[in-house]
Amino acid sequence: MIYRARPGQASSGEVIGILLLDTSVPFIPGDVANATTYDFPVRFRKVEGFSVARAIGKDPAIYEALLAAARDLVDQGVRAVTGDCGFMAFHQRHLAEDLSVPVFLSSLLQIPFILSILGGEKKVGVITADSRSLDAALLAAMGIDDTSRIVVEGLETRKAFYRFAIEESGTLDPAEVEAEMVDAGRKLVAGDDAIGALLLECSLLPPYAAAVQAAVHLPVFDYVTMINFVFSAMVRRPYKGFI
Repeated sequence: MIYRARPGQASSGEVIGILLLDTSVPFIPGDVANATTYDFPVRFRKVEGFSVARAIGKDPAIYEALLAAARDLVDQGVRAVTGDCGFMAFHQRHLAEDLSVPVFLSSLLQIPFILSILGGEKKVGVITADSRSLDAALLAAMGIDDTSRIVVEGLETRKAFYRFAIEESGTLDPAEVEAEMVDAGRKLVAGDDAIGALLLECSLLPPYAAAVQAAVHLPVFDYVTMINFVFSAMVRRPYKGFI
């Protein structure tokens, strides 16, 4: 095999490129922005000026900066591009058209799949950073026009989460946020017995997925389940074994 250098590429072997908000929060293991979350190397790229407020506010003016950062990831050799904020969903279709590699910006992309495997009239409960911004327009950007089987619980009133994630206090008490997450999961399930699975929309929430699942005893999807799934499709391994 002959290997050829890609002009300007500084390193190799990173299949998944991750676009990061321009934010300052502790990224603990399990967080999308923590490299130890993955069993494979990833490449990060911050989108300058893409603040939490601009993400939640679905600011279209940030797109050129987002596109430039994504193209830099592709130039560095990544084979697929994701992000670290579910509200990047607003830019999903546009970026997928403009890049030459698969794009999966939001964990919300998993909703049609989850509803399909649940079947019947079962619903998916979504725990989101801000329920006020997870509206019909954002779901439509994910190809979801029927919201009758989606139940949303926001964390905008949860003090520990809001303090570190939205106000960007710079500190995080994982035990406090985990307690809020478990309470949010229990509230969803108690409020609608048709809920058959949960989706954690925000990229900061996967560290608490196991605790939520232990409390509600349902499948729990998040950003990391999505990223692992795409990686498994992008890098197929030969099967070895015996019969």
